[in-house]
Amino acid sequence: MTAVRRARDLARSALPKSVGERLPAAPPQEVTELLHDKRFQAAVAEQATEQGRPEEEVWSEVKGYLHEMSAAHDERTSQGWVRMGEWFLRAYDVLVDEDDMHALKRLDRSHSLALAFSHRSYLDGMVIPNALAARRFSPTYTFGGANLNLPVIGTVASRTGLIFIRRSTQEIPVYRLALRSYIRQMVTNKRNMAWSIEGGRTRTGKLRPPVHGILKYLTDTVDGEEAPDVQVVPVSVVYDQLHEVSLMTEEARGGSKTPEDWRWLVRFARLQRNRLGRAYLTVGEPFSLRERMAELEADGVTGHAAVERVALDISHRLNRATPVTVTAIVSLSLLGADRALTVDEVLETVEPLAAYIDARKWPVAGAADLRDRSTIRRALAELARSGVLTAYDGGTEPVWKIGDDQHLVAAFYRNTVIHILVERAIGELALLTVSELEPDAELPAGGELQVGWEEAKRMRDLLKFEFFFPSRAGFEDDLRTELQLLVGEGVTEMTPVRARELLVNARPHLAHLVLRPFLDAYLVLADRLADRGDSPVDEDDLLKDSLAVGQQWALQRRVASAESISLELFRTAMALARHKGLLDGGEGVGSAREAFAAELREAVRRVNVIGEIAGEPVQVVLPETKSEPQPQDAS
Repeated sequence: MTAVRRARDLARSALPKSVGERLPAAPPQEVTELLHDKRFQAAVAEQATEQGRPEEEVWSEVKGYLHEMSAAHDERTSQGWVRMGEWFLRAYDVLVDEDDMHALKRLDRSHSLALAFSHRSYLDGMVIPNALAARRFSPTYTFGGANLNLPVIGTVASRTGLIFIRRSTQEIPVYRLALRSYIRQMVTNKRNMAWSIEGGRTRTGKLRPPVHGILKYLTDTVDGEEAPDVQVVPVSVVYDQLHEVSLMTEEARGGSKTPEDWRWLVRFARLQRNRLGRAYLTVGEPFSLRERMAELEADGVTGHAAVERVALDISHRLNRATPVTVTAIVSLSLLGADRALTVDEVLETVEPLAAYIDARKWPVAGAADLRDRSTIRRALAELARSGVLTAYDGGTEPVWKIGDDQHLVAAFYRNTVIHILVERAIGELALLTVSELEPDAELPAGGELQVGWEEAKRMRDLLKFEFFFPSRAGFEDDLRTELQLLVGEGVTEMTPVRARELLVNARPHLAHLVLRPFLDAYLVLADRLADRGDSPVDEDDLLKDSLAVGQQWALQRRVASAESISLELFRTAMALARHKGLLDGGEGVGSAREAFAAELREAVRRVNVIGEIAGEPVQVVLPETKSEPQPQDAS
């Protein structure tokens, strides 16, 4: 049976027998209750007055939107949907932390759960509901993009709790009113809801910046003494490998996104025929949304700023809940080497990483032993089978390397774990800065150690659009923890000689493995920006130019790896440049752009020094510029 016939048969098997039964005989409970709710009626009347439109016309519009987004849980349809989900997930064994699920089940009995999940695959929308349904949770209503509302299958999905919503609603105030009210009614009825806090799939493997739409409506819902509460639950789903990563990396190189239609769905279904290991579902620490909003209000944080803080809370908890996969560690090892390695060489690279992960008590997916030879060899074989690695066994022993044009794919897997390594990598750069101080250097109050803290904070500001960092105070606490791991005790002072000694003896060295791909990408964009002098910038043109010159630099080894040549990384670099006011033209902006490029060039130089200390051969040739202005003060 072909994939298309299988997909259609599974979808149709879930439909009611008669055409007349395709939609519920009556609107879902939430819609019926809203239409009779006096507060909602008043809000619709107010909207009509604001727009100067007849109330009957606005009512017709709002009813259409409610019908469009409403969802139900039909038992027969849901059972068929679960079977289809299991078929789509046939490439994986799904591992779930049962202790986490047991604790969450207790919350489910008395609260509405808002499950904010990380989004790495279209499969997430099947992994999470299936896992909850198998453990007899209350039905889950999942928000998905209206672009996935395909004929036949969209009808089925809406009867299994999938709420299709539009992505761009800024110009549709009535739609926003309908969605906000619908969500409020769902919480009032203690429904469980799930949505991607990122708003869409990550193209890099790490969490994207949070999108605030659904969360804003939830915070509006819990506002007020009589308002219902909701428990926010971070849910992480991570995979050993994903078939769709190669398509996303093509987009990162400038390719067009494939539109979601039946042909796309069939191709996606066919890909799942090939086994790819495991999918891991883990639950982060839940929290009361109403209590968190009250805490922020007591601290003077209200409105949109409070929503942003809650979104960052969720993102931090998602990162803490995401386990380390063997695939990620092996990818990190081979990307850092960028040459063929034997299994013993991979183990040698992984050993200090495993020790560090143990020391920081980060969870490892499936409780895998990262030091186990057979575990590492199996990961190498699986990555070679899917084409991410190439294997050569014609010599004295087999060796593996990243395949041609597969660096972005390997980077995707590495980036699922990168959040646990960033602060250690920044700490290494801070130590290097102290070690390079001249004997007669003028020092701030606090001496050499303060120089290190300031450098770390500067790097935090440089990368703040790329990673989720704690507050400045929390960031400094984390760096002290990292330093204590290196030294074995608390540190109150530092000298250049001591900093150099710590760096040379440190295991593992991470700055060149973790930060260089991002800094290289930033440098490409900063160089192209500086080339424009004081002129205003067309952002699309800047991205296109960066992609073309980046490919040239990769060929010339001016950047360490082809993984840096990514539109996703260039867009983040552009966001930083925009934040610094470097995209608008004007007198003097050219000098500021040159300073930005010089700052990044210096950061890349220092990352390369860490690579040299780690024993990596120096192959990168840094590009020259017209001048060497002093780096900007990142503060």
